[in-house]
Amino acid sequence: MSRVGFVGPVRFMRRVGLVKPVGFVGPVSRVEPVGLVSSGDPVSPVGSVGLASPVSPASPMGRALAPGSAHARSPGTRKIDCTVSDFVSSADVPQQVPQGSPGGEHQPGVSVRHFRGKGEPRFPDGPRADPAGSHFERRIRSFQPRRSRVTAGQADALQRLWATWGLDIDGHPVDLAELFGDDRPVVLEIGFGMGEATAQMAAADPGTGILAADVHTPGQGNLLNLADRGGLTNVRVANGDAIILLREMLPADSLDGLRVYFPDPWPKKRHHKRRLIQPEFLDLAATRLRPGALVHCATDWVPYAEQMLEVLTAHPGFANTRPDGGFAPRPDFRPLTRFEGQGLDKGHAVNDLLFRRVQHPVQPGER
Repeated sequence: MSRVGFVGPVRFMRRVGLVKPVGFVGPVSRVEPVGLVSSGDPVSPVGSVGLASPVSPASPMGRALAPGSAHARSPGTRKIDCTVSDFVSSADVPQQVPQGSPGGEHQPGVSVRHFRGKGEPRFPDGPRADPAGSHFERRIRSFQPRRSRVTAGQADALQRLWATWGLDIDGHPVDLAELFGDDRPVVLEIGFGMGEATAQMAAADPGTGILAADVHTPGQGNLLNLADRGGLTNVRVANGDAIILLREMLPADSLDGLRVYFPDPWPKKRHHKRRLIQPEFLDLAATRLRPGALVHCATDWVPYAEQMLEVLTAHPGFANTRPDGGFAPRPDFRPLTRFEGQGLDKGHAVNDLLFRRVQHPVQPGER
């Protein structure tokens, strides 16, 4: 490759005045970077004796650090970079954070960009990170929390709507009638992705409350946005570990349904223990589901579908709705999800499982 016109980093820095040669020590001149002393005067260390000489005011660095320049700062100060939330907004919009609940003081289109210091929450009025402190609990989990980019619209929804439509899974008991405002039947959905299918099901069945649990912040914000725009007052978004929600927060026989659509299949054999649909999980779920409640699972990973069918069939608290004891066709109330469409495009087979909670009393640990 031709090196015509190539300027090495040291030569470039020397050219713009960021470094200066200090004696000739061989093929390459030894260079020292420009620095700052506590008084605020720009200096460059000289040689090995540790002396400092001021940067020439005529040099590019001297002009940049001159009083009144954009890069100058007061003597004795230290620059501290701010942490910016992962969502973005237009730089020319006033830096405001919307407050309140649905219908509050928020002005549409106003940025919710938030500069926060170290240790401050991403969304002061939104979901908390690991609200139950479940990372201290020694238990194999079926999910992997991940940080993803939150858009300005999602962040806006989290700030405005969480106080009214959100639930942090913190281990404190919850009254579903109080949460939804009435005694309507409630279905728990574990893992809802970006929430499009959840919003469609809520719109098609406004008499049923959907408690949608996930740890994915962009999905939480997107579902709140969809619910707000569609006027879906029967949706509540839960943030955190669904096991803690079932085990510590929901009362017995409080749910009319359980939906688990396209959970992580954990395809590697050594990770099968992380799969959500396991006998122990069904023991717990059976104590929270009313007799007659519908358990609906769907996956495009055939080995996982077969395992789901096996453990659900073997559990005394559930009965297959299919007379042949096999998989069920996709019911009309479950819309085609984006993830499902991607799987179908790849030739994956999608299997649905529909089981009813039967009257047989189930105690944790019984199978």
